[in-house]
Amino acid sequence: MSLLGLEIALAAGALLVILAGCELFTNAIEWFGAKLNLSTGACGSVLAAVGTALPETLVPIVAFIKGGEEAREIGTGGILGAPFMLATLAFTVTAFGVLGYTRSGRRESADMAVDAQVLSHDLGYFLVAYLAAVGASFLPIREAKWAVGIVLLLAYAYYVWVHFRSGTCIADECELVPLRMQPNAVVPRLRYVSLQIVLALACIFVGAHLFVDHLIELAGLAGVSPLVLSIIITPIATELPEKFNSVLWVRDGKDTLAMGNITGAMVFQSTIPVTVGMFATPWVLDTPGLASAAIALLSGTLVYLHMRTQGKLSPWALLVGLPLYVAFLAIALTNGAAGH
Repeated sequence: MSLLGLEIALAAGALLVILAGCELFTNAIEWFGAKLNLSTGACGSVLAAVGTALPETLVPIVAFIKGGEEAREIGTGGILGAPFMLATLAFTVTAFGVLGYTRSGRRESADMAVDAQVLSHDLGYFLVAYLAAVGASFLPIREAKWAVGIVLLLAYAYYVWVHFRSGTCIADECELVPLRMQPNAVVPRLRYVSLQIVLALACIFVGAHLFVDHLIELAGLAGVSPLVLSIIITPIATELPEKFNSVLWVRDGKDTLAMGNITGAMVFQSTIPVTVGMFATPWVLDTPGLASAAIALLSGTLVYLHMRTQGKLSPWALLVGLPLYVAFLAIALTNGAAGH
């Protein structure tokens, strides 16, 4: 087997580990929410979103600790790449999941049964927070950027508080599948639920990092520049596979959980990691970074306006992210913007 073939096979194996972890995680997080009487919004937009976003958040932090100009660019690119990927490819993958499962008969309808108020709340938070984070890059005084970062931290704390105090318990909204670690238990014990969550996150974390390693090797073999890797490839490798949670949830008709997993991660990524970037770097964004942020904001705005005007969510509206992603990729590769 050639070196390229071996790397592809190893990346595929890592992806299978991630998918197994996602299956365990979606199953366990539903029961965790039910045991604590949490709402669907709290489970999807907070617990699921943060739980799967934390591993890749470590990537820019490690890069900043390592130091150096290249490491700082990789860290900043990772921070900007996550919202960009979520608002484009994650939306697209979920839309394809809905349409594919409907076509195969696993879903009764392509109409997404979501709580539009919960998701509009998430996207509204994302748009305001991320716009503030991008705007902070133009501030001339570094202390002013730190002040914006502190406000974003407080805003995220309030966002979490709102989700945990509102909504109907997930157990009353969704039919729960037996816990994988206690398949014969009508109501599993909390310790088994917690253990399955830890095991699932470990699978996702290990699988994602193996996936990153092998994609980096593939990128090297293909001659891809470091900044393209940072803004595009790394977020795809570290976060997109974990958003297969959303594909599993739309398969089961749990659309609010599926979308909350994405929109909640968008809120998290537009507040916590960007604040780290503001404190760890000068936080001056270049053209590729600003372009990726603008596309994330545009895609998020279009989906937000769709839900606000229609009062529902169509998978076709989510597909707006695909041409926007392709446009950015084409610009970055043809102009060589990512290499500067």
